[in-house]
Amino acid sequence: MKDKAKKTTKVLSRICILFFIAFVLFLAQDKTTADNDVMQAQIAQKILRFHVIANSDSRQDQRVKLLVRDAVGNLMEERLMGAKSLEESRQIVEENMDEIVQTAIDTLEREGYRYGATASLEVTEFPEKTYGSYTFPAGRYEALRVVLGKGEGHNWWCVLYPNLCFRGSVYEIVDENAKEELREVLSTEEYESIFRSGRVLPRLKFLEYFKKNS
Repeated sequence: MKDKAKKTTKVLSRICILFFIAFVLFLAQDKTTADNDVMQAQIAQKILRFHVIANSDSRQDQRVKLLVRDAVGNLMEERLMGAKSLEESRQIVEENMDEIVQTAIDTLEREGYRYGATASLEVTEFPEKTYGSYTFPAGRYEALRVVLGKGEGHNWWCVLYPNLCFRGSVYEIVDENAKEELREVLSTEEYESIFRSGRVLPRLKFLEYFKKNS
C-alpha cells in the first residue's frame, strides 16, 4: 500500500509540475503574441506590399496571373526607380493606377482572357508570408492590390517598398542591395524579427524529461 501511495504521490507531483509548466508557457505565448502584434503594426507602417490575385485556381488563370505580375512589375520598377520613401512610392502608385489597370487588362486580353482587372491601394489582411529569407507576420498591411476577374484564386505577393519585388522576383531571391534597403527602412529589432536565416526553435528539454519519466 505504501508503494502504491508513493507511486500515486509521484504521479500527482509530475502532473502538478506539468500543469505549472503549461501555465508558464501559456503566459509566455500570450506575451509573445502581444509582442508580435506590436511588431507587425510597426513594420506595416514602413512597407508597401504588392498583391496580385488570380481569377481562379485553374492552371490557366494561375499562369496568366504570373504574366500580369511580370507586366505590372516591369511597369512599376521603371516608375518607382529612385523613390526614397513610402510616401513617395505611394504617390507614384496612385498617379499610375490607370496605367497599372490597363497593363493588367492588356496582358490578360493578349492571352485571350476578357474577365478584366481592377487595382487599388488599400489596407488588407495578410496571413504570415515568406519571401526569400524573410517571413512577414500576419496582420493588416497597405498594398497595391491587382485583382484579376473574380479574384477567387491564390495570390502572389512581394514588398513594393522597399523594393524586394523586382530583383529576382521569379525565384523569390532577395539580393544584397534589397536586403540593405530593407535594413535601412526597419529598425534592427524589426529586421531581425522577419529574417528567418539561422533561426532555431528552442527544444524544451524539461518536457522531454517528464515525457520519458512519466
